[in-house]
Amino acid sequence: MRAIATALTFLTVVAATAVPATASAVPARAGTPAAAGTPAVAGPQPAAESQSALAAVGPQPGTFTGKGFDTCTAPSQGAMDAWLAASPYRAVGVYISGGSRTCAQPNLTATWVADQTRKGWRLIPIELGYQAPCGTRTPKMSADPATARGQGRTAADSAAAAAAALGIGAGSTLYNDIEQYPSNASCRAAVLSFLSGWVERLHTRGYLAGMYSSGSSGITDVCAAYHDTRYLRLDQIWIAWWNGVADTDGGTYCADDRYADQQRLHQYAGDVTETWGGVTMKIDRNYLDVRAGTPPASWSVTVDNATAGGFTAGAAWGTSAYSAQRHGADYRFAAPVASSDVAWFRTTLPATGAYEVSVWYPADPGYNDRTPYLVATTTGNRSVAVDQRTGGGRWVSLGVFTLAAGTGDKVGVSRWSAGTGYVVADAVRITRI
Repeated sequence: MRAIATALTFLTVVAATAVPATASAVPARAGTPAAAGTPAVAGPQPAAESQSALAAVGPQPGTFTGKGFDTCTAPSQGAMDAWLAASPYRAVGVYISGGSRTCAQPNLTATWVADQTRKGWRLIPIELGYQAPCGTRTPKMSADPATARGQGRTAADSAAAAAAALGIGAGSTLYNDIEQYPSNASCRAAVLSFLSGWVERLHTRGYLAGMYSSGSSGITDVCAAYHDTRYLRLDQIWIAWWNGVADTDGGTYCADDRYADQQRLHQYAGDVTETWGGVTMKIDRNYLDVRAGTPPASWSVTVDNATAGGFTAGAAWGTSAYSAQRHGADYRFAAPVASSDVAWFRTTLPATGAYEVSVWYPADPGYNDRTPYLVATTTGNRSVAVDQRTGGGRWVSLGVFTLAAGTGDKVGVSRWSAGTGYVVADAVRITRI
């Protein structure tokens, strides 16, 4: 990706228009993804313009199949016009936000966005911020998955606000750039949790969620977790694999049946210099096969153990207000036994579909280390064990499940645990994604 500033990367050959400097990433060997470069300090960023009559033409990049390029600094109008007339490219990646964004953006304004899309360019809006905790780039996301997920939400808010200020409206896809990292189990959990927060919040803001990363790290991890219900699925992936082939094949990094419905971009070459219409730029080459979509409608419900009509439990379940980490005024608890005796949270869902299920409980050393939560999916109850001795006082995701529309017992807490200590039932949150 074009993440670091360099000098002398643009020249004008025939056109008299001066073109701003770009940046380049350290080249990878043939057949490997791009590697990260060394950050440089970004110059001042332009102020947001009034949005009256300044907006992109339709969602970005929308539905498009063809070639695109990305650079660190958004090119001048003269350069864009020259390449529109002469080059094979019709999409351009632009860095709109992020704490790791390193190039000044004197051209990137709402007027520039409106002008490019009106003339036929498709935009690929990029957030370059939090990086993997095991990588070398900064700022790093937290190694704690729950904290990383919150940082993903914060990044999404920042990117959505920047997109809106530039006139890149709802329905567009925003791409989070996570540079190459040496993946391991804990780092992978942090990155996937971060991206879950990114997806969750962008959907509530009306945007689709994409991600750029090297094939050997981020793309491999995301595609391997495609069916993992602990994490939210991205809408599109952008594969950095410099194999020189202009297609959206993911090779061994991503199976063909994942992100298969016009949901891929491929950065197939990097740090190449090209001249079109008399204007020379140093770019990365991309091939896109993407389509416009509609983010899932935002819907969420929280059910506390004290919610009227929303909770049922047997006589063995006591009531306590002992822990300050509780949700609401109190919570329910019971000793483990070799029988189910489920305490159920009941609610009404608007439609059958994919829902994230999160639970809230107070943590205590005397509580159960393997509390069984039951999720009533369309194909039967799914059991997820949670250690209630740690991680309390916040929402903890059980994963994403297909739940049926209508009213019924949706999430339960069972007493039939292989662990020791009280099992606790406090609150659940169900969010459509």
